[in-house]
Amino acid sequence: MSPRVAALRTAAVVALALSPALATTAPTLTLAQQAQKAEVIVRATLGTPAEVRDGDVTYLAYPLTVAETLSGDASRLPQQEGAPALVVLKGLEDLPELRAGLEVVALLYASRLDSPLVGFNQGLYAVTNGAVKAGDITTLPKLREAILAARGSR
Repeated sequence: MSPRVAALRTAAVVALALSPALATTAPTLTLAQQAQKAEVIVRATLGTPAEVRDGDVTYLAYPLTVAETLSGDASRLPQQEGAPALVVLKGLEDLPELRAGLEVVALLYASRLDSPLVGFNQGLYAVTNGAVKAGDITTLPKLREAILAARGSR
């Protein structure tokens, strides 16, 4: 490769890397939009995560103790030790807090992705003594109602 071609290629790579128009941004989804996009929606408690390797990629797999399936089939989720699991790329930034023992309502894609949470990590709602924070929704029954209403007959 000639020095001129190499210089042009380097300039193009630098220009692309510095271009703010190419930055990945995730639009904020409403709860209704999240519910419509989700393939599986469960109320579950996160178990102790285990590292799972897939080639050169390492994931954290949080086994789920599913208390309620609001939509879809939890058996379609990735499995960890024979149980459905929330599997996220290890070291992924901008995840909601995930820890063993946390009860959540999770709106999920069924396939293994960097994060299966709908809306680039928007689809996770912690449940504490029946209370949640989902916009102006603050109780688990109201969250359940809103999700089911958004899903309609699906």
